[in-house]
Amino acid sequence: MTDAAAGQQPRLKDRLEALCLEMIDRGILFSEAAVCFEKCFILEMLRRNEHNLSRTADQLGIHRNTLAKKVSQYQIKNR
Repeated sequence: MTDAAAGQQPRLKDRLEALCLEMIDRGILFSEAAVCFEKCFILEMLRRNEHNLSRTADQLGIHRNTLAKKVSQYQIKNR
């Protein structure tokens, strides 16, 4: 990444740190933050893979059955 590109958008690490500070300031517990992140991450990966569990599980580096359990746990609806 060039210096110009770096100046246009905060680095991922900086954005993540800012998000962590905001969550802490709002009193969000670690367990809540972890669940929120995991659900959001899974939802985005499913969207990018057109809700194909096998492809999504492969890209997440987890077993398809583990992903299916998390989809059920988070009540994520198939399109």
